[in-house]
Amino acid sequence: MKMDSELLHSPAVCLAEEEEADTSDWNLPLAFMKKRHSEKIEGSKALAQSWRMKDRMKTVSVALVLCLNVGVDPPDVVKTSPCARLECWIDPLSMSPQKALETIGANLQKQYENWQPRARYKQSLDPTVDEVKKLCTSLRRNAKEERVLFHYNGHGVPRPTVNGEIWVFNKNYTQYIPLSVYDLQTWMGSPSIFVYDCSNAGIIVKSFKQFALQREQELEVAAINPNHPLAQMPLPPSMKNCIQLAACEASELLPMNPDLPADLFTSCLTTPIKIALRWFCMQKSAKLVPGVTLDLIEKIPGRLNDRRTPLGELNWIFTAITDTIAWNVLPRDLFQKLFRQDLLVASLFRNFLLAERIMRSYNCTPVSSPRLPPTYMHAMWQAWDLAVDICLSQLPTIIEEGTAFRHSPFFAEQLTAFQVWLTMGVENRNPPEQLPIVLQVLLSQVHRLRALDLLGRFLDLGPWAVSLALSVGIFPYVLKLLQSSARELRPLLVFIWAKILAVDSSCQADLVKDNGHKYFLSVLADPYMPAEHRTMAVFILAVIVNSYTTGQEACLQGNLIAICLEQLSDPHPLLRQWVAICLGRIWQNFDSARWCGVRDSAHEKLYSLLSDPIPEVRCAAVFALGTFVGNSAERTDHSTTIDHNVAMMLAQLINDGSPVVRKELVVALSHLVVQYEGNFCTVALQFMEEEKNYPVPSTANTLEPCNLTPVRDSPAIPRLRSVNSYTNIRAATTSRNLNKSLQNLNLNEEGGPVTFSPGNLSTSSSASSTLGSPDNDEYILSFETIDKMRRVSSYSSLNSLIGVSFNSVYTQIWRVLLHLAADPFPEVSDLAMKVLNSIAYKATMNARPQRILDSGSLTQSAPASPTSKGAHIHQAGGSPPMPSASSSSLTNEVPKPPTRGGEQPPTRPPYTPTLGGQAPHSHQFPRTRKMFDKGPSGSEQAGDDADDPGGHKAYMNANLSTGLCDWSAKYFAQPVMKIPEEHDVESQVRKEREWRFLRNARVRKQSQRITQRGVTRLDDQIFINRNPGVPSVVKFHPFNPCIAVADKDSICFWDWEKAERLDYFYNGNPRYTRITAMEYLNGHDYSLLLTATDDGALRIWKNFADQRNPEMVTAWQGLSDMLPTTRGAGMVVDWEQETGLLMTSGDVRVIRIWDTEREMKVQDIPTGADSCVTCLSCDSQRSLIAAGLGDGSVRLYDRRMGANECRVMTYREHSSWVVKAHLQKQTDGKIISVSVDGDVRFFELRSPDSVNVLQTVKGLTALDIHPQANLFACGSMNQFIAVYNSNGDVISNIKYYDGFMGQRIGAISCLAFHPYWPHLAVGSNDYYMSIYSAEKRLR
Repeated sequence: MKMDSELLHSPAVCLAEEEEADTSDWNLPLAFMKKRHSEKIEGSKALAQSWRMKDRMKTVSVALVLCLNVGVDPPDVVKTSPCARLECWIDPLSMSPQKALETIGANLQKQYENWQPRARYKQSLDPTVDEVKKLCTSLRRNAKEERVLFHYNGHGVPRPTVNGEIWVFNKNYTQYIPLSVYDLQTWMGSPSIFVYDCSNAGIIVKSFKQFALQREQELEVAAINPNHPLAQMPLPPSMKNCIQLAACEASELLPMNPDLPADLFTSCLTTPIKIALRWFCMQKSAKLVPGVTLDLIEKIPGRLNDRRTPLGELNWIFTAITDTIAWNVLPRDLFQKLFRQDLLVASLFRNFLLAERIMRSYNCTPVSSPRLPPTYMHAMWQAWDLAVDICLSQLPTIIEEGTAFRHSPFFAEQLTAFQVWLTMGVENRNPPEQLPIVLQVLLSQVHRLRALDLLGRFLDLGPWAVSLALSVGIFPYVLKLLQSSARELRPLLVFIWAKILAVDSSCQADLVKDNGHKYFLSVLADPYMPAEHRTMAVFILAVIVNSYTTGQEACLQGNLIAICLEQLSDPHPLLRQWVAICLGRIWQNFDSARWCGVRDSAHEKLYSLLSDPIPEVRCAAVFALGTFVGNSAERTDHSTTIDHNVAMMLAQLINDGSPVVRKELVVALSHLVVQYEGNFCTVALQFMEEEKNYPVPSTANTLEPCNLTPVRDSPAIPRLRSVNSYTNIRAATTSRNLNKSLQNLNLNEEGGPVTFSPGNLSTSSSASSTLGSPDNDEYILSFETIDKMRRVSSYSSLNSLIGVSFNSVYTQIWRVLLHLAADPFPEVSDLAMKVLNSIAYKATMNARPQRILDSGSLTQSAPASPTSKGAHIHQAGGSPPMPSASSSSLTNEVPKPPTRGGEQPPTRPPYTPTLGGQAPHSHQFPRTRKMFDKGPSGSEQAGDDADDPGGHKAYMNANLSTGLCDWSAKYFAQPVMKIPEEHDVESQVRKEREWRFLRNARVRKQSQRITQRGVTRLDDQIFINRNPGVPSVVKFHPFNPCIAVADKDSICFWDWEKAERLDYFYNGNPRYTRITAMEYLNGHDYSLLLTATDDGALRIWKNFADQRNPEMVTAWQGLSDMLPTTRGAGMVVDWEQETGLLMTSGDVRVIRIWDTEREMKVQDIPTGADSCVTCLSCDSQRSLIAAGLGDGSVRLYDRRMGANECRVMTYREHSSWVVKAHLQKQTDGKIISVSVDGDVRFFELRSPDSVNVLQTVKGLTALDIHPQANLFACGSMNQFIAVYNSNGDVISNIKYYDGFMGQRIGAISCLAFHPYWPHLAVGSNDYYMSIYSAEKRLR
């Protein structure tokens, strides 16, 4: 939209006003913008968690094969002189050859034992082929499925051959004997790891892969052709799980530098710190560290596994750095496999990274399979060099003078780097490199607190961060920390565990196994813990007990129920919510917990939460009470009494303002229905009988109130936009589309099923008897039937008909469900429909006498579905019963099912096989089917129907649920510490809001300029268009050029500047009701539209008038017991944005005030009159409400006072129906009221008589008062509009449409002023909608 040039060049004086206007917008609260309104109530999609090692492995056996033949060099290697000599840090020439060989073997074993002390080690020194074979086969036999390591040192034999052979000796060491890698594979089996320390080692790796491939092919051949000779042989093991580490590429020789050991590769793999320090000293840069020599390095104090000593600390840093490099460079699954599955493999691979760095500096490239990306240039190696440098520089003084060792700043610095990443970065970027280091630091007492804090902040970034941390391997560490008793760790650990469990709830088992739940029980029971930490603790416990019996038992013994009950009244709402959810979950299908709850009168303590100001808390309480009664254990009188009590308490929430609560209520009651199915079936049958015999006064065919708007017989209605909340709306008149699952069943006189043709929808809803309407002809109880039952059941005469049982708990709960089935919010009514229909289905099935007819009738039934199901039905004994010849309640012949979409389905009776008197599943097909679809046994009916003839799955299964708990748990998975977008000054949301508030200020300022000059005429027609339906209510948007026009049950949006239609959608109210009021909520910001219908329902819509589909945000029954009458005020509302209060009244005797923040009724003010309320006007500053009534009185109420004294004034000067009463918003604002007779009266609030009276035309049908410009406009039966100023002078008379063939205006059905501009919108019975304004020069 264009920014006004006027606005841009406005003098400073105006700016001050404008900024002031802005602040008022910023301070206005927003209604219905919470997460529960904007999100679907469901849990997040569970991420597949790959962090758990499915196959943790151990390397249990190690074969050390050394072919050194000390003193004899192999023929194919020419050695330099001097040459690298040391093997396992021993010079073989310094002792006799045999002694040297044994010492080297023993040393190599010690070096490996540092990494895996528990393995079985077998040395094979200068062996023959047979010895190797015997060694390998025996190790594999003992290892079974675990991993075996084969270490080969080939420094005393020729290099490996291209044919895939390595060399060993003959018995008397006169020959080198080749040993094929293929044989080696066969003996070693899988899983195995091979280390080759010899020249040209890469050749072995290549041969190994070729042989492995050959094996795979042999296995395939044997599998396909069992007669093949290969298949007769024992199958070779697959080599998929084998890992190889080789010292160099196929064409490379090992380095011979005399300063290095001969087995440099083995040294890197088994004594990394020692070789790394030596190599560091051999670099030029080592000269910068004075006084450090190779001898000094040997004397570094400490032990490798003691982190407090210099050597131990270096080892720890080395582990952290290599782990970090691997995590950052390797693909995740490879990292898991090599660095997390097996301790020895992980150590060897970490050390392999060092080997790559050191050996590449001598032109040797170590090879691994699986191959790793190059890591020798990674930046973290510089951190290693620095750590070594800092450590070595202290050595001379430590050794000579015995000074204390200063610990390395490495870990503190890495934590700082991690902190910088957390505070500085944007969201979408690579994960922080330091994550594995944070994990290492959790082990150290010194940095633990800080590491946990940073880890928590990282996990807070979202589920992706939790998955990353779990894949690094954080889990065992934080599990172990739960054994710590340090109080300062509690908040951090609780936070971290809440994050983990919100993403991966499968950890519940690990926690219980390690007694972790006790930690959180003690946190929850600790009154000194802040509420948010107790909330997280109770969330964790709620996950532990969620459908996990072991967890439920453990927590029950830990006294969870008592601890939770103590905190039900905590001031922190999220804590109350989760305490209730936790209780609901611990006794879900767990009877001993339920009885423990009964002993502590848990259900009574939960009642207080049913009136909690926070809807989510009420929801959680309903959930808890629902699972409390939903236990399938045996019932005693005591427990039945409790169930009844709980049911009646829950029933009070029937008119709760929040659909989330009502959905939870349906589910809670469905548990009760499942428990007491028999009793409910009886009630259902009584109601169904009753409903058939009881005529309800019809309302839909009479004329609308005020006899103005005829029933719609409009020309072709333009196609309505389908709305997300009502999936398939064919036209504005069809009733709600209901779940198609079962064709109609009805009990007629002889008890046989009959198919019905649907009642014709255009007749009045109550006239069409029992079952059927085109959209729901496959439920037993249609929406119409249920609606009629609901209305019938509120007539008192019913009591006598059904008898004493009528007021039983079951009857009352059935009534509550009937009421909920007519709920204005579709998800609530759909759930309730499922519950009611599943009972109606069982009731009708059980009550029907079984008749088995002769097989002749089979010819008439449709062919069975082309699946095994069909065959199985026929064997079940019996054929479908024929439709009875007697008349159904609607038609006299057996009707044809309705055809849809041009398909012609075969006519046939419903197919209900008899299965021993039990209610079978319906094997019915929907009436239109594709040729080969599977019939009704789709996703809803899993398993074989015969095994479970009890319930009809399409209706309701016992575990109906709303997803509320999972949705609530999402809170813990999402960032908690991040600034919400709307508070972030730079965010788009904020910028859009600033723009809207500037626009608002401009509209207020410019319109004020016009109204202050005075409006002398108001007949310039600026908009005219034909509305799709007869306008019944019009409402200008306060700041957009958009106007909403409601007809009986749909809303049209027009842009009055561009004269184009923006949207038209169906409001979803039942056919016999009409829209009688509309309000814009949050008009200053993100607008929502509220519609009120004369059955007392309120619906709130968003996303209208822009290119998206309108969506229902929420809906509730604002006024109950409003039976639509032919001549009444319908429902009238007034909205206070400042307080978030909604005043509602109409054809009732109260003014009901709803608090939209809490979504509950806060006050009922009795009107004290016998007639309906026709209009409401309130002033939030003074807490006053003015109401005009049908008897001509105008009453003023002060809502701060008690119900009996809040009516502060009654003016009885009008003699007839008050069309409009307007309370001016200023501090000394008057009441202006107008009646049908056209007398306008002005009342001062404190004086009992009017201070001024003006007379306008008689026979008013519509009137509005402009809040700013002191104008009022009257529309009358006589087809003209008169506009008056405050002195009673007519400033304009409008009788004809401009330009529209000069046609006369139809009878005025509604009119409304714009709240700021001098615009008047007029809707008339001839479908036209026009807007008039002041003359152009003013605008």
